[in-house]
Amino acid sequence: MSGECTVRVRFHQPSPALRRYFTTFYLTELDVADGGRVEDFIHPEWGGVRMVQGVLPEGGVLGGAVFGGIANIGQGPTSMCIRHRSGTARIWGFGLLPAGWARFVPTPASTLADSVFDAQRQPAFAAFRPMMATLFDKGSDEAAELARIEQHFLGRLDEPALDPPSPDEPRIFAVHDALMDTDIANVHDMADAAGMKTHTLERLSRRYFGFAPSLLLRRQRFMRSLAQYVMDPSLKWIGAIDPHYHDQAQFVRDFHRFMGMSPREYVAMPHPILDAVMHARAVSAGAAVQALHKPGAADPVATA
Repeated sequence: MSGECTVRVRFHQPSPALRRYFTTFYLTELDVADGGRVEDFIHPEWGGVRMVQGVLPEGGVLGGAVFGGIANIGQGPTSMCIRHRSGTARIWGFGLLPAGWARFVPTPASTLADSVFDAQRQPAFAAFRPMMATLFDKGSDEAAELARIEQHFLGRLDEPALDPPSPDEPRIFAVHDALMDTDIANVHDMADAAGMKTHTLERLSRRYFGFAPSLLLRRQRFMRSLAQYVMDPSLKWIGAIDPHYHDQAQFVRDFHRFMGMSPREYVAMPHPILDAVMHARAVSAGAAVQALHKPGAADPVATA
């Protein structure tokens, strides 16, 4: 890391009509001293877009191609962390829940999984282009920018021909509910809870969630553990590990799989952006990370 960094994060719940499709709309403001940059990680999460005003970040998915010079950064669902370096900037973002992917993105989520790209150039993200192109046109007023994001998507919902609801939407919610059930630890039980055969679950999971259900369950187990530790480090890793892990060694293997490092290496690194984002998100959105966000979640209990 070069330069001291001040981070301000605010999360906004989408309008009721949009909550089944998006996690949150959020604004991150970074002020990095002396024109420097700070490095941090983005945990595995759903697909989405980050729109940048200021110094454009650079980075990439673990083991993948490096991006840079992109003002509208799109991504598919991820099963690996994104490493990024950021300078002074204002960054608006939103996460696309699986139902949102089904509604607004015509390409299967598995096609764009674990990838980062220029959202203005990606044909699958065409529904977002008008909003991305005009978001910062009239200055840096947070309320006006949030209104432009909301109005864009509400306007598209008012014209169903643009983004018709997926006929699979009820089954997508059933799968998502099963994925969020902390008592479910295997694909068979997940399929039973969702009320479908395992081959149907496999197809829907890859099409709208980006990955096979076995990997999705593994990601949920890992993210529950990581979020619990970050929110309360006094637990130590042994106290934060999800009960579905057989032992600590299995958790460590997952840590390498999803984050590309050991838990010890992760703790030793500074997380100037991530820690601020996770704590603010937990307060305002009810979940510290996107992967644990429930569709149609209730209004925030407090403001960040």
